[in-house]
Amino acid sequence: GQSRLSLALRNSLRYFPPTHHNHLASEFAQELRQYGHIYMYRFCPPVHMRAYPIDQYPCRTPQAASIMLMIMNNLDPAVAQFPQELVTYGGNGQVFSNWAQFRLVMYYLSEMTEEQTLVMYSGHPAGLFPSLPSSPRAIITNGMVIPNYSSREQYEKMFALGVSMYGQMTAGSYCYIGPQGIVHGTMLTVLNAGRRYLGSDDLRGRVLVTSGLGGMSGAQAKAAVIAGCVGVIAEVDATPLRKRHEQGWLMEVTSDIEHCIRLNLTYLCVFLSARERLLKEYEMTDELLVDLGSDQTSLHNPFSGGYYPVQLSFQQANQLMATDPAHFKTMVHESLCRQVAAINKLSEAGMFFWDYGNAFLLEAQRAGAAVQKEGGGATEFRYPSYVQHIMGDIFSLGFGPFRWVCTSGDSRDLALTDDIAATVLEEISANVTERVQQQYNDNIRWIREAGKHSMVVGSQARILYSDQKGRVCIALAINKAIADGRVSAPVVISRDHHDVSGTDSPFRETSNVYDGSAFCADMAVQNFVGDAFRGATWVSLHNGGGVGWGEVINGGFGLLLDGSEEAAKRASLMLNWDVSNGVARRCWSGNSNAYETIQRTMKEQRQLRVTMPFPVQDEHVLDRALQG
Repeated sequence: GQSRLSLALRNSLRYFPPTHHNHLASEFAQELRQYGHIYMYRFCPPVHMRAYPIDQYPCRTPQAASIMLMIMNNLDPAVAQFPQELVTYGGNGQVFSNWAQFRLVMYYLSEMTEEQTLVMYSGHPAGLFPSLPSSPRAIITNGMVIPNYSSREQYEKMFALGVSMYGQMTAGSYCYIGPQGIVHGTMLTVLNAGRRYLGSDDLRGRVLVTSGLGGMSGAQAKAAVIAGCVGVIAEVDATPLRKRHEQGWLMEVTSDIEHCIRLNLTYLCVFLSARERLLKEYEMTDELLVDLGSDQTSLHNPFSGGYYPVQLSFQQANQLMATDPAHFKTMVHESLCRQVAAINKLSEAGMFFWDYGNAFLLEAQRAGAAVQKEGGGATEFRYPSYVQHIMGDIFSLGFGPFRWVCTSGDSRDLALTDDIAATVLEEISANVTERVQQQYNDNIRWIREAGKHSMVVGSQARILYSDQKGRVCIALAINKAIADGRVSAPVVISRDHHDVSGTDSPFRETSNVYDGSAFCADMAVQNFVGDAFRGATWVSLHNGGGVGWGEVINGGFGLLLDGSEEAAKRASLMLNWDVSNGVARRCWSGNSNAYETIQRTMKEQRQLRVTMPFPVQDEHVLDRALQG
């Protein structure tokens, strides 16, 4: 209604002196009518947005400069999905809500001393507040709404008013490193899927069929090749398709599924419903052309462009979305039912399918598709989430997406840190269990190869999966190289929130927690708070991420390594907690990998004392007690 529109306008005009209100109000009202949100496009800065070397930022402390660098990397057009709208990835994962916020944040960071902390409320800089040199330089929260109001409908209203924001995961924490992070995570998923479902990590000649080539899903083609298999990826939007092809991540693009079936291509993209055509091929020839299957469309955002129904062309879908959203929603539900029907038949024939943590099965269930599991719990479906079957065990060993960014912008620094990390992992892996060693070996293979695969988009960044010991040792070794002058400038360490401790998400990260606590968010909140007082340079806590607003709470951090002893102390204390927190929670929920991992960690760290569970050994005890 009119009152809500005037409230949205009033809210946006708060950033400006009244002398400008008359001029800006009509401009902002036009944006609100046209886009449903006030982005303040006129304040988008004319500067070329990218991660400049850290010494080029006008700051009083390198800690503030490192945050500026990471923000500008998140908004680099080569990195961001919709940079004009301040969206980094995932369709709606934002860095800020409008451009006035960007300018104000950069101003505050340029003025900040090491006795101040910048406080961020869902994209809004509340200001600089006095704090300690040991405190974080920025505390970021996104979408923290009262639980009863944490629905998709409420989000859209609050976002339109400019009072709340969806930070996804690394968009709202300023720690996105482009598609490299997801390429690596997808490669590990595909390798471990091969081990679990096909009994081998030699995937030559095996075929993965999936969908999506956007900010996250675009990694699937590249990851398939590094893992050694054939990737067939369906995409409906020509723009990301061209982008991935120009990047060299897609070898061939075709709109002809017949051509795709005739050729055994390394990776390609097809329009329309690949699964239905593959099912038809199987029914005609009795030949199953697919081994592994998934879907990585943005189903956390199904009715606003995250998923396109098979019945409509791309243009028709966009038009219907705008003119008749209720009918569009019905079409999405029909399409999901068709897609699931094809997946079910292909799975019965021998394809192994998993949910890629994009809310695919959750939305398919809401659409009425046949995805229910007989006797399954609240987070279980006919098909496992990739966390339940693949990544959950890796998280429970303490492994997760450790990252670093060389703030010099110099590729030589990145090559040197790659070598440091690989050497550290090789040294540690000599004295670990076989299961842990397998994960180290995958990551050593990745890090030794990463430089050859033109993975860097934006900042000079790297990702690998490591456990607690590996993360601490790599951070300390890089910090020492900075102190020695071998690495020419400070390095920012961070991680994806999609990790052992960072995220409570019952349909993804914590979908293999079976003690009834999958819907509790203590772990992510404790992670954020604990990282803050153990030495992180900045911390963030978000509602939403991965499977959508109201479904997840997740936290992240950034920490500047500057070669000092203080930085080494912070990194050691914070990284140990950042992993142990999640392993302890997973251990308490009954996970045997986590139980063994935390026991080993307690032996190495005398000050760590974790409450260990006593499992019920005799199930009859429960039966007898309940029968009274």
